[in-house]
Amino acid sequence: MVRPLRSAVVGTGFIGQVHARAVRAAGGDLAWVASVDAAEAEGVARRQAADRWTVDWHDVLADSDVDVVHVCTPNNLHVEIATAALEAGKHVICEKPLATDVGAAAALAQLADRSGLVNAVPFAYRFYPTVRDARARLQRGDLGDVRLVHGSYLQDWLSRPGDVNWRVDPAQGGVSRAFGDIGVHWCDLVEFITGQRITRIAGRLFAIDRSGGPVQTEDGATVMFETELGAVGSVVISQVSPGRKNRLWLSVEGSEASAQFDQENPDTLWLGTRGANALVVRGTEGSTQGAARYNVLPVGHPMGYQDCFTALVGDVYATVRGEEVDGLPTFADGLRAAILTAAVMDASKTGGWIEVAR
Repeated sequence: MVRPLRSAVVGTGFIGQVHARAVRAAGGDLAWVASVDAAEAEGVARRQAADRWTVDWHDVLADSDVDVVHVCTPNNLHVEIATAALEAGKHVICEKPLATDVGAAAALAQLADRSGLVNAVPFAYRFYPTVRDARARLQRGDLGDVRLVHGSYLQDWLSRPGDVNWRVDPAQGGVSRAFGDIGVHWCDLVEFITGQRITRIAGRLFAIDRSGGPVQTEDGATVMFETELGAVGSVVISQVSPGRKNRLWLSVEGSEASAQFDQENPDTLWLGTRGANALVVRGTEGSTQGAARYNVLPVGHPMGYQDCFTALVGDVYATVRGEEVDGLPTFADGLRAAILTAAVMDASKTGGWIEVAR
């Protein structure tokens, strides 16, 4: 019998606990949780059935039985912890942004590549079956040539003037907040589904007035772009849109058909042609085989965000064991996100178009 992989989650906020649940659901053992807050670490360890907890993440790396380290801390700590974990011989899943600047992200991606260890960044929306379905349809030519890609990613958790969070502090979150936090998810889906790189960007950032103190990072962005094969697109990013809890919406429109994905209704994929439109429910006869690996629940039993994380962690574990999986987002994709973020920041400053490295 194969020993379950043993994982440690560093950081016990919302996303850290999503990771902890995914570890167990994917068949791993939760060996450690780490947090600078002892009460928080102990409480999460108890709730998530972790073997041990600590306030010092170095304890995790010193444990030779730990196979995989999940880095779920504030952004400014990602590079230090992920670097140390790789140097300790651990496989690493690091939350995005991989780093708060392109240079550090590039160095970390290069270290991960040289190490030969499995590395991943949780662009988890890739793991919705309907996203895989859309990608498979595009790959087999159902949509024809991609002409237009557009959509939005809207949240409201910072919409009140007094709303504050560590992410608004560039010392902890980095120079970009809204785009670096959620805009990169949208762009990752664009490049993952279409297979095309974004090569030119123009954009504008915006921020609301806040009574809670000065905020130096953006609340949202409007971005236009072009891809390497000539498709054009636009996206609106916002964390200050009242009533929009986590609405990632994406439309890919080709010469023959269009496909639309809505993260708040992820069990269906909208498909449209000149002659007819249809809603394809995941797992039904109309779905493609591209989604089969991730259809883990029967039709009629809704799948969601936590299922995506379980699938991602499961694919990391499969890769550690030598299996080949399709579409696992690695540190190279984390670097790509940093490059796109920097391009949006530069475009907003210059007011013009920015060429994006491929």
